[in-house]
Amino acid sequence: MLGAILLQAATAVVDSVGQVAATAAAQPGVGLGLAELGAAIGAGLAAIGAGIGIGKIGGSAMDAIARQPEAASEIRMNMIIIAALVEGVALFAVVVAFLAL
Repeated sequence: MLGAILLQAATAVVDSVGQVAATAAAQPGVGLGLAELGAAIGAGLAAIGAGIGIGKIGGSAMDAIARQPEAASEIRMNMIIIAALVEGVALFAVVVAFLAL
């Protein structure tokens, strides 16, 4: 669920970059700087990477719970902790990308 939300956010970032580039191309005096483009691409890649990573974590945890149902609470706790760490790293990457402006 969270991975799907992150994927939608990354898609929105990529779409907005395309719209900004199209606007800049249509207006002769306005240009899209490389810093802005790099920040947008970096933020999008961070969101996509986090979505993929959290999706893999959730899938692997469900496989592990299916194999060992008696360890479900411990597996679920570890999955939530790791997903929170991945989310924190992704947020840090997005902030760094936008601070590069």
